[in-house]
Amino acid sequence: MQTDQSLPWWRRGAFYQVYIRSFADGNGDGIGDIAGLRSRLDHLSSLRVDALWVNPWYPSPLNDGGYDVADYTDINPLFGTLEDAKTLIADARDRGIRVIVDLVPNHTSSEHAWFRAALEAEPGSPERNRYVFRYGRGEDHTEPPTNWTSVFGGSTWSPAGDGQWYLHLFDPSQPDLNWENPEVREDFHGILRFWLDLGASGFRVDVAHGLAKDPGYPDIDYTGVDGVHERAVARVEHPHWDRDEVHDIIRGWRSVLDEYPDTVMVAEAWVENWDRLARYLRPDEFHQVFSFEFLESEWTPDALRMAINDSLVGAASVGSVPTWVLSNHDVVRHRTRYALPEGVQSKDWLLDGDRSILDEALGLTRARAAALLMLGLPGSVYLYQGEELGLSEVCDLPPEVLDDPVWFRSGHTEKGRDGCRVPIPWTESGPSFGFSDTEPWLPQPDGWGAYAVTAQDGQPGSTLEMYRTALALRSEHLTGDESIVWLDTDDGLVAFERGAGITVMVNVSGAPVALPEGEVLVASGDVGAGLLPPDTSVWLRSQR
Repeated sequence: MQTDQSLPWWRRGAFYQVYIRSFADGNGDGIGDIAGLRSRLDHLSSLRVDALWVNPWYPSPLNDGGYDVADYTDINPLFGTLEDAKTLIADARDRGIRVIVDLVPNHTSSEHAWFRAALEAEPGSPERNRYVFRYGRGEDHTEPPTNWTSVFGGSTWSPAGDGQWYLHLFDPSQPDLNWENPEVREDFHGILRFWLDLGASGFRVDVAHGLAKDPGYPDIDYTGVDGVHERAVARVEHPHWDRDEVHDIIRGWRSVLDEYPDTVMVAEAWVENWDRLARYLRPDEFHQVFSFEFLESEWTPDALRMAINDSLVGAASVGSVPTWVLSNHDVVRHRTRYALPEGVQSKDWLLDGDRSILDEALGLTRARAAALLMLGLPGSVYLYQGEELGLSEVCDLPPEVLDDPVWFRSGHTEKGRDGCRVPIPWTESGPSFGFSDTEPWLPQPDGWGAYAVTAQDGQPGSTLEMYRTALALRSEHLTGDESIVWLDTDDGLVAFERGAGITVMVNVSGAPVALPEGEVLVASGDVGAGLLPPDTSVWLRSQR
């Protein structure tokens, strides 16, 4: 067994994701920024996190929340300056917190200088070769080159005005780069070095399973595919997801990071099959890849055990460990997912689902239990801002404030991701519950103050204090080994032991069960009567 000291920090680290527009506003304009983030670093320090991941903070028209990048080596003036970023990185480092930035390599903004030059250039020019341009179908080229469907809805192709069309797997304002072009590859190597030289400790890589495209550009058979979010599972030769060629690109990035000690690169790769996903974790590729199977798992013992075991075995097959996550800026917050009846699809429900079926209390109970379960697992963990406060999805945002391109591209048939991006509350009152001195860019619910940091700080049993306790215990006791021993328990329990002699147990049975012997270190609910209630997790230290 490896000791704690021999494990790289990122292999056992706790990361905190900051959606910068919604974390904290430092200049009073209602939009989160770097100054606001700096002012709240003590909160992250109190959580004992090792690093923070900042969502895109680059210059951008913000057609997709900053994932439409106009300049990869600068800061959006809405958020601050490069000097502000340097100061943030230094201030965080003083508190023992590293900063990783969001790399968006699949596409740029349509306002990027490269794409503006491509539109002005002729077909076949070097400028156009930085992106994916193809002639349309038909004698007059008026039909898209393929039938591919955008992740955000509609076609993946938009006309360039001269018989050619440009590819965008997401929004038309996000043209896909041509990663067969050596100039594109070299430019991104320079971008990596720019941020690493500035003091960043690594990157979260957006759409890591994209980038490479089938040079034949075949149509896709969408028969049997539920919606546009089809995955590469069982489709090894998909024309634009999880293609083998992407790994050569990744190895080029890793070679750059290997020049900088103690840096990390984590992949957002929506690949369900661990036989494929593990490839991203090979020693010369990514350090981490999110285990979305755990995030998507149903709240049943079998589903939880399978998601955990699949991730542990899959990662171990290439000498790695899983990276666990329950919520992020792209999914419905897990408190709300757990508050819905089994079988209800949360994204569909957001649009016009029956609000009476939402059990907020049950959602919070299960969200706390899931968090303790996740924090007890070996590997690294990612927390999404506000989950430590027990925040739920804001499901009743009025249509006029919605900002996500999913809402518009889907023809208003998908609500989008704004509900998990609402600014978080810091104080129990005020115009934006301490987020800003004015109204925030997205409206907060009236009851948001009850979940504020000031409302929970120092309160025994609060969600915030539970997270603080668990993260401290994790740092002290659970980072020295990378394995678990499954315990033989009743069918409704998920339980395992870590090498430190700590048992992690969650009751998914629907009825109270007797606690085994041991010292209770932390629990997600009341275990004072010697019983583990339904939908509750506990960490026990063996008396041995």
